Amino acid sequence: MPHDMLVKLYELEEKPELFRKLEGKGISVRRAMPADKGRVVQFVQNNFGDGWAHECSYTFTAHPVSCFIAVREKKVIGFACYDAVAKDVFGPTGVYEKYRRMGVGEALLRSCLLALKSAGYAYAVIGWVEDAAAFYEKTAGASVIENSFPGIYRNMIAAD
Repeated sequence: MPHDMLVKLYELEEKPELFRKLEGKGISVRRAMPADKGRVVQFVQNNFGDGWAHECSYTFTAHPVSCFIAVREKKVIGFACYDAVAKDVFGPTGVYEKYRRMGVGEALLRSCLLALKSAGYAYAVIGWVEDAAAFYEKTAGASVIENSFPGIYRNMIAAD
């Protein structure tokens, strides 16, 4: 069953070596720009579905945009959002399958969590975690929030 997870942002360390390693592979991680919206949302829709595409689309209404993207050869290969479904909540996030297990997901996660830390938050919630709990625990020290399902999604309307 899915659950939410909690991250202590005050314990989160920066890892510049991770970003340098990715840059050596031609991959950059950066905050999306408003002009990127169409391409980013299309990437999310094509690879991860309508639900995540809608949440990602909303992040482009924030100033600055609350979505980070991984780019290789001027093409989006991954994305991560925060403040999409609610303030101080990380997600959704996804990396194109070919680029998984290279550190791209970690770099996107860290970028979002460090942005939340910079905004003054002490903690962040990772919403609706299913099979990635071990990744979040290892990468960000996240811990499960007991009895958190369905959490903020409890009032979501049903699809047709």
